[in-house]
Amino acid sequence: MNYRFLGTTGLKVSELCFGNMTFGGKGGFKTIGELGQPEANRLVEMCLNAGINFFDTADIYSQGIAEEMLGKALGNKRKEIILATKVRAKMSDNVNDVGLSRHHIIEGCNASLKRLGTDYIDLYQVHSYDPKTPLEETLRALDDLVRVGKVRYIGCSNFAAWQLMKALAISEKLGLERFITLQPYYSLVARELELELVPLCLDQEVGIIPWSPLAGGFLSGKYRRGNPLPSNTRITDMQHRFLQFDDEKAYTIIDGLEIIAKAHNASIAQAAINYLLRKPGISSVIIGARTPEQLADNLKTTDWIMTPEEVTRLDKLSEPPRLYPYWMLDWTKGDRV
Repeated sequence: MNYRFLGTTGLKVSELCFGNMTFGGKGGFKTIGELGQPEANRLVEMCLNAGINFFDTADIYSQGIAEEMLGKALGNKRKEIILATKVRAKMSDNVNDVGLSRHHIIEGCNASLKRLGTDYIDLYQVHSYDPKTPLEETLRALDDLVRVGKVRYIGCSNFAAWQLMKALAISEKLGLERFITLQPYYSLVARELELELVPLCLDQEVGIIPWSPLAGGFLSGKYRRGNPLPSNTRITDMQHRFLQFDDEKAYTIIDGLEIIAKAHNASIAQAAINYLLRKPGISSVIIGARTPEQLADNLKTTDWIMTPEEVTRLDKLSEPPRLYPYWMLDWTKGDRV
């Protein structure tokens, strides 16, 4: 396993981060996975044995069950790993048990600590933007959690570029803890964040931790053009697909991944994850699994390195539309006008 610094911190995390959304399977998370404690224990043990020291979860995953299961699976290994979780989602019918208010953040942190069976969270992330709460309130609450030792670093997930930049500016102005990471959706079929968020993160030195690098399993190699969709998978189980992308373009990308994967005696899934590890600003890539076989394959991703030429080839296959004002900015480069 290879390790990288988490953003600008002196903290090193494994290139692969294990996400446990598949644990529990309560409510809407049944389509993601319904792993019980014995299965969770086995997957976590596989990760630890492979050198993974970075684990990501969230309070909303199966309404807290996933956090509880991860805490039990880690057991006495807790101090050896970097543990990340999130806050923002509605956790009960209580009107204040949602959002990024000081009340919900502090209560949410205390609840996560209890479920995880730990006295501190290494990386506490806000799960998405809250338009109802001032960023100053959110950041002051997070800063307080760091100062009392319940949280060591803070990050955000699913933010727009202007929201992240505003948060960073407020932290600098008020002398508060700043977001050190962004956890966005990023894959070969979803490269939109390269327009603004990646340049922002590189400029402000915010580490990027992509989620769903296989686009909900679509880039795993199970889905091929002309073949019927396999049953009992996340894509086919969803009545309305959550992740949006062009299927035909995705099939073309999969064909390109297959060629590269064969050249390295690897799988299509490994190639898709390996591609992201070659992109600038990436601190770690989050992987998830429902079976030991899936996890064992993903863990082999760091055994090889995609060449710059192969990355360029995939860049061209997956190039997203150049939206305004970016095509205009490209056109004016070099003092053309």
